Amino acid sequence: MPGPMTSPSPSSNPLLQPDALPAFSQIRPEHVEPAVRATLARQRARIAALQALDAPSFAEVVEPIEELQHELARIWAPVGHLNAVTNSDALRESYNRCLPLLSEFQTELAQSEALYRAYSRVAQHDAAALTAEQKRVVEQALRDFRLAGVALASKPQQRFKQIMMELAQRGASFEENVLDCMNEWQHHVTDAAQLAGVNSNIVTQAQARAAAVGKEGWLLGLDQPTYQSVMTEGESRPLRRVLYEAWSTRASALTGEGRWDNAPVIADILRLRQEAAELLGFASYAEYALATRMARSSGEVIEFLRKLARAARPAAEREFAELQAFAGQSLEAWDVAFWSERLQRSRHNVSQEALRPWFPLPRVLEGLFEVAGRLFGIQIRERRDVDTWHDSVRYFELSRDHAGRAEVFGAFYLDPYARPKKRNGAWMDQCIGRKSLPSGSALPVAHLVCNFLPPQGDAPALLTHTDVVTLFHEFGHGLHHLMTCVDYPSLAGINGVAWDAVELPSQFIENYAWQPEVLQQISAHIETGEPLTNAQQQQLIATQRFQAGLATLRQIELALFDFRLHSEYRPEGVPDLLALVDAVRTEVAVIKPPAWNRFPMSFSHIFAGGYAAGYYSYKWAEVLAADTFAAFTENGAFDSATARRFVDTILARGGTRDALDAFVEFRGRPPDIGPLLRQHGIAV
Repeated sequence: MPGPMTSPSPSSNPLLQPDALPAFSQIRPEHVEPAVRATLARQRARIAALQALDAPSFAEVVEPIEELQHELARIWAPVGHLNAVTNSDALRESYNRCLPLLSEFQTELAQSEALYRAYSRVAQHDAAALTAEQKRVVEQALRDFRLAGVALASKPQQRFKQIMMELAQRGASFEENVLDCMNEWQHHVTDAAQLAGVNSNIVTQAQARAAAVGKEGWLLGLDQPTYQSVMTEGESRPLRRVLYEAWSTRASALTGEGRWDNAPVIADILRLRQEAAELLGFASYAEYALATRMARSSGEVIEFLRKLARAARPAAEREFAELQAFAGQSLEAWDVAFWSERLQRSRHNVSQEALRPWFPLPRVLEGLFEVAGRLFGIQIRERRDVDTWHDSVRYFELSRDHAGRAEVFGAFYLDPYARPKKRNGAWMDQCIGRKSLPSGSALPVAHLVCNFLPPQGDAPALLTHTDVVTLFHEFGHGLHHLMTCVDYPSLAGINGVAWDAVELPSQFIENYAWQPEVLQQISAHIETGEPLTNAQQQQLIATQRFQAGLATLRQIELALFDFRLHSEYRPEGVPDLLALVDAVRTEVAVIKPPAWNRFPMSFSHIFAGGYAAGYYSYKWAEVLAADTFAAFTENGAFDSATARRFVDTILARGGTRDALDAFVEFRGRPPDIGPLLRQHGIAV
């Protein structure tokens, strides 16, 4: 048991300092709980005063609540971020102690009958005086009050609050199990021949890791760059199987003697989600989730996914048959990426690993910023005087011309490289949200996080083109957060945006990573400085459609599993996850993984992220993004009028408009699936 905690004084606690940016290097685990408790106590006192108002106006109750939520996010965002990128036992303990405190507070706020009545009064009596943005703030808040159980009787309301607290803890446990399992795993290689084809930087790292613990040979970890290199380039089939099995059984009963088994965590999460949904009168958690989505019904989502699957399946079957014929053998799951890379190289003369010398990270960033400048008239410049959590992290400010001078309107941190104790994957998250309230204003700041292969020595990091697309994707999310013009935090940036539309800007920006003139801008060979030749560009662009059918079916497989899981779950018993996975694969998949594959146990998107009953959002938003880019290609990829319309209707508007209405305003019609199918080379 830990001993008594000594609380830092507020004046010395960096989380409680009203600085423009978090003092990341000064934040310690012992700062977290005192800062959270002090903030919650102060906010509860302020909310009690607001609840006592007789006839509150928008300015008297809504704006103060917006300010309080912004203040709490300012304190908690750095903590959640550090827990993801510099995880430690002490920080994890502090983080987990605060999750129930925050969940309890947020549910209290959302279940406050006094605040619900106050917002209802504002909606009824002040409507004529409110702007459209203010009306949307109130409408969204009233919806969220109802979805948090404000209308429930006392006992079920308290149960709902308890469920939210437990779900926060289970989600954290799920992610911790995945991270711990990955950090613990290692594979000792003593024969250099087993590493044939693997990226030389990864081999060097593995040798250094072995030497550090007094071993000969190489120690491979389960970080993303190592896994991807072995699976796509590793010539040793046994080694590929070892890595594949470790990756696909993460956090399951089949690894680590079950120490990190997420099966019971998943069972709890599903049970709690279903109970919460039923308390609010929904038949399933999927129906509850759709209450805030662009899609209107479970049937609409299922039919959307199956329609895409029907369109993609003939292409996927043809692609897999071609792959097996090329390999001259029956392929297992750990062979697919390897032979796909070779088929792509044979057909298009393109290898992701061989492309690395042309994509040094500094040049890619420079070209990416040039794209943003051409599209949106913004400038992006690095600042080197900003405190960060790691020496590889960089900070950039965005500005635009205003009355003849550069006006900063947002900024982002870039944390590009994989390292121990850092969560896997790539993501954008909010560091600071935009606000413009009578109490003050704040510019938006984002976190852009990737897990690229770190640089070696004095050379810059070298990216694959897949890495480049990932960077463009997360940068698109960042633009959505940073280019908002919304004054109220609850609707600014990605806040208040329907979850199945939030991927639109990120997937739209991905398209520019495939444009010839952009490839010219972002490529410069590490030795010669020469960009990709026109022939190389065309060969790379041709790979955009390579195995698009298989890739589409894989996304549908994940999305259909997620949505069926959350729509078909019933409290009588825990569903057989593996049976459901098998049923979904039988319906849509062409490539069948081995029976021991346990991918649900590390499916963090739906069990520890925001994508529960929402993984379909990737394909849903991909339709929107392809249709959006089609509007650009009709007038030119950098057409300024189309770009201004995209900013005005999508990027700048945040959650102030219904997502479908915003899209129709931009495109002039509802979304069309055709551009996505054509983009993938799939028959319409």
